[in-house]
Amino acid sequence: MSFLFWTSEDVAKWIQSLGYPQYTACFTENVITGRKLIHINCCNLPKLGITNFKDMKAIAAHVRQLLDVSEPLWSRSLADYRRDDMGMYLEMKSRTGERANSLTLDKFLKDRNTC
Repeated sequence: MSFLFWTSEDVAKWIQSLGYPQYTACFTENVITGRKLIHINCCNLPKLGITNFKDMKAIAAHVRQLLDVSEPLWSRSLADYRRDDMGMYLEMKSRTGERANSLTLDKFLKDRNTC
């Protein structure tokens, strides 16, 4: 999960490597780091200046693939199926502070299974 330590320049290089060089400034000017990338989806890409729907869908899919999450991150009903562990871990990891910095996937899964 080295992407968690990416700078906004690293994210911009990744976006460029996906074939979207026109959006590198959108990510650097909005200081989208690896941790902030966790929250990128079709809902907030227009706020970054990305409005082409086809590109939005593709970038959001690439982000989910990078994060190894199967579900889009958006509001959902409690009646829905159980949340994806990796998605929940990444939401916790996207925060700042000592607790988020020291959290590992193994610790998260252990704590989640004891609740």
